[in-house]
Amino acid sequence: MQNDKKEINFRWPVIGRILLKALVLFAIANLLLAAVSPLPALESISAYNHLFPGRKRFPFGEDPAAAYNFSLYSFEAMFASHRVAAGPKPTDEFRVLIVGDSSTWGTLLRPEESLTGQLDTADLHMPDGRRLAFYNLGYPTLSLFKDLMVLERAMAYQPDVIVWLVTLDSFPVEKQLVSPIVANNAAEAQALIDSYQLQFDGNQDALVIPGFWQRTLIGQRRALADLARLQLYGVMWAATGIDQVYPSDYPSAQRDLEADASFYNYQPPTLAPASLAMDVLTAGMQAVGDVPVLLVNEPILVSSGENSDVRYNFYYPRWAYDQYRQLLAEQAGDAGWQYLDAWDLVPEDEFTNSAIHRTPAGEALLKQAVIEELTSLMDIEE
Repeated sequence: MQNDKKEINFRWPVIGRILLKALVLFAIANLLLAAVSPLPALESISAYNHLFPGRKRFPFGEDPAAAYNFSLYSFEAMFASHRVAAGPKPTDEFRVLIVGDSSTWGTLLRPEESLTGQLDTADLHMPDGRRLAFYNLGYPTLSLFKDLMVLERAMAYQPDVIVWLVTLDSFPVEKQLVSPIVANNAAEAQALIDSYQLQFDGNQDALVIPGFWQRTLIGQRRALADLARLQLYGVMWAATGIDQVYPSDYPSAQRDLEADASFYNYQPPTLAPASLAMDVLTAGMQAVGDVPVLLVNEPILVSSGENSDVRYNFYYPRWAYDQYRQLLAEQAGDAGWQYLDAWDLVPEDEFTNSAIHRTPAGEALLKQAVIEELTSLMDIEE
């Protein structure tokens, strides 16, 4: 028994040295990770488009157990999981990228019911035989700057045309950087701000700038866990095709409205042009270079309910929205942009849970209008 005790006591220094070395190696690994930040390289590695198909729209959601989908902060991982990253662009494909907010992404709609899905199944062709293939790059936050970040990355996938859907709630200057996907990509956001000389009047405080410890292995554990979870949920998504929760019932978009004429902190009668991020819209057009862009002012619910003489819907008082349409039309005309103002195209009963989310029938109306505009941009055959 005494010999056993001596043997145990003898081992403690050895165990202590091993633990100390392990702690030192762990600390060195954290320092190296903080210095070289290998996370972006890991984010571009994906089982999507390899072990199972790429997703038809970007990952987004709040109930991953039911939707097999969730929101994360990595543009690299989002694009790597998308079918647009499936490989080299086919020679017989004319590629159209669709960019926008949650209505473009397709809230409450299955992928094939969304605008992109309906366009993709319309079987459109160029005169040279190339098929128009449509890719949904919408993402559910309202921010032109978020769209700019998507457009900058999307150019790597060789688009032939871009359809960019916008609405007034994407334009206020104070909203541009608060979207979580923007705020948590501070370095990239700041680079774009500097590159395009954008002015946000102090709103850059919304950007989350990681400190030294946030760049270590411990600090990046959530991002690493998100990458792993995204791959795991891909198995269930590939098996079911489900990428969001489809409730059997949901609150309808508001039709009876408050007698409130304000738009954020702005009051009638004038919506100052400086309050809208028109410079971000211009930056987006510059980011795509020579690729043609169809800019679409997307349909909104035009209510006929209580106080509809004051507001079009929950989002927009009439005075602000009317001035926005005028400013946007003038900007598009002066710059020579291809522009579709589809604001009142969809009847109010073809909206779902908000004044910008459309039913499949509402999407079909917009689809036809977009096809007509694309036909004026190029010769396409239905």
